[in-house]
Amino acid sequence: MGATARDVTVLIPAFNEAERLPAVLAGLYALDDVARVVVVDDGSTDETTRVAKAGGATVLTLPFNQGYGAALQTGYKFALQCDTTLVVQMDADGQHVPADIPRLVDPVRDGEADLVIGSRFVEQTAYQMSGIRNVGRKLFQRLARRSGLDVTDPTSGFQAMNRSVLALYAREFFPSDYPDIDVLLAAHKAGIVIAERSVEMLPETRKSTMHGGLRSIYYVYRLALSLWAGSRVRAS
Repeated sequence: MGATARDVTVLIPAFNEAERLPAVLAGLYALDDVARVVVVDDGSTDETTRVAKAGGATVLTLPFNQGYGAALQTGYKFALQCDTTLVVQMDADGQHVPADIPRLVDPVRDGEADLVIGSRFVEQTAYQMSGIRNVGRKLFQRLARRSGLDVTDPTSGFQAMNRSVLALYAREFFPSDYPDIDVLLAAHKAGIVIAERSVEMLPETRKSTMHGGLRSIYYVYRLALSLWAGSRVRAS
């Protein structure tokens, strides 16, 4: 039997997001589905931890900045320890719309999928991705299709998942920096059922540092290696 309402733990990795978090938290606690919000403060130097606690979130504070993937995995492990049945991960910058959460969690509750990705591209939306990032998305999409995984938005960080996914993502293969198509491919190879649902995403509120300069070259290189490594992960 599936989980019931107010069963969703929302996981938010955050680095210096004190300015944006209050609006995100307010939107989350207005939903009937959300039972708990967990903010993983990835070594912020601003008031992220204080603001998150004031907004009603459970806060896990990392001693220094360890990377987006490490912050996510900290949240996954915490959720497993708390016997959480359903997790939604989303960003702290306000790009993801809390009202779309039911659209992601319903297929997981109903047993249709283990992991549901909030996609900007499965249906026509107003979202515009920059040219170079869109090229990268299409490249990763094609690489994934060659391994039998067909997703339109492999870099979306807006996802809902059950405990099977949490248990897989708590394993050592999970990257500390940029978990994207590589971990989705690992999940697919491990037998995780993956689906997508269309969501609205707002424009980024600040320039992304993730794909800038030499880091963009490193990102593509690291993902190419991780795609190969991830394709070798099997359920134990």
